[in-house]
Amino acid sequence: MRVLLVEDDPRMADALRAALSARGVLVDHVATLALAEDAVAAGGHDAVLLDRRMPDGDGLDFLRTLRARRAAVPVIVLTAQGELEDRIAGLDGGADDYLAKPFAVEELLARLRSVLRRPGGLAADVVRIGRLAFDHGHRTATVGGTDLDLPRRELLVLEALLRRKGRTVPRALLEDAVYGFDDEIQSNALDTHVSRLRRRLAEAEAGLEIHGIRGIGYLLKAGS
Repeated sequence: MRVLLVEDDPRMADALRAALSARGVLVDHVATLALAEDAVAAGGHDAVLLDRRMPDGDGLDFLRTLRARRAAVPVIVLTAQGELEDRIAGLDGGADDYLAKPFAVEELLARLRSVLRRPGGLAADVVRIGRLAFDHGHRTATVGGTDLDLPRRELLVLEALLRRKGRTVPRALLEDAVYGFDDEIQSNALDTHVSRLRRRLAEAEAGLEIHGIRGIGYLLKAGS
């Protein structure tokens, strides 16, 4: 899961990014609505976490612009303005959900899972292939009922491959799924993560194979 965090308070942004990253969520952070507009236009995010009081305007005005342009990305408004009329304005303005600060990260994750289960959102069902079961909603993997503990990058690689299982995933799409705006990507970093994931799956006897397609990307399929 990759989300765009639109938040101008650096301490709040750092804390939220750290908490979500620890739970395997890739977070891109921008501190203005202008940068958020560019990021949404570029695509690639499963959801947007939007603060209302931004230095260059009200987040709800930005949200109304998105909806007028038929941008379908789910948006959860995160704000200190939590009165009833504020929540109604947010939902009427096009928000998929509205969460008042302060909030628990686990509640935010639950709300993310909820909006991504809706039509057009990221499928949150459990995907099974080989002996592996992957829960997109809770972002957990098991093999034969036993938890498969994966580092964040390898989890993101697995999630991206599973979302396109049986099809070749281009390197560029995998890198977009695994690395954020501010990450420095070394030339062989993705290959290293894939190699480690491949080894962990083999050790767990997951019954899966990751094939490298020269010059294109990677393909995940059940083992023969």
